[in-house]
Amino acid sequence: MAMALSPTKLAYFDDMWTLESTAVFLSCLQVEDGRQAVILDSTIFHPQGGGQPADTGFITSPSSDLKFMVEDVRLKDGLVFHYGFFKDVQEGWEFKLKEGQEVSLYVDAERRDLNSRLHSAGHLLDICMHNLGLSHLEPGKGHHFPDGPFVEYKGIIPQDQLQTKQRELEIEANALISSGGKVKASMLPYEEASKWCGGDLPSYISKSSTPRIVKFGDHPGGPCGGTHVADIANIRSLKVTRIRMKKGLTKVSYSISS
Repeated sequence: MAMALSPTKLAYFDDMWTLESTAVFLSCLQVEDGRQAVILDSTIFHPQGGGQPADTGFITSPSSDLKFMVEDVRLKDGLVFHYGFFKDVQEGWEFKLKEGQEVSLYVDAERRDLNSRLHSAGHLLDICMHNLGLSHLEPGKGHHFPDGPFVEYKGIIPQDQLQTKQRELEIEANALISSGGKVKASMLPYEEASKWCGGDLPSYISKSSTPRIVKFGDHPGGPCGGTHVADIANIRSLKVTRIRMKKGLTKVSYSISS
């Protein structure tokens, strides 16, 4: 049933800072672990992916007393599944929520703020690596969860330079945070996207595509589907906690202020 639905519009692509909106209810599925999954025509909830955890919050129906608590969000085959449960549900709830009905969405602001700051800090470290002459290290995966955020690069830093580079990275990052700079994101034609990224896009991006590029101030941008701060200054402060080398990879672990 769900696979016949049209792809969910990712409304957070258009505005990363909207925490309340409306959408159209399409379906509710029972999943194996006992939870339910709500599917809408569009969503401001960010699904887990790209190294960023999912948003949480709730969905309500203006025409009834139903309240769906969103515990997890995932994107599968173009559809966004909001996993959770109906709070204080009573018998007959399924008759109160109909396909095509408008619902209201509310994203947990504190969680979104933390996730966006952690994700943005990871991108900021990419910029710092370039500024410090380490652009030969190719960005790999990132983990922007509160429990142990890090960014990883293909290539290594000589062992005798590790402590120096760790200090330099932290100083450079906090200097950029202090200077600030507006953050913007947009779906762009390949050529324009390449310009936003300083003339260089990863090879996995097709030249016929319109990638979403996130740009931090005047610095080169990068392709990303996540949510970010409105201004670099909103990251507040960053600490590089460790740089470790393993199997030809450089792993930079970091933390941000509360």
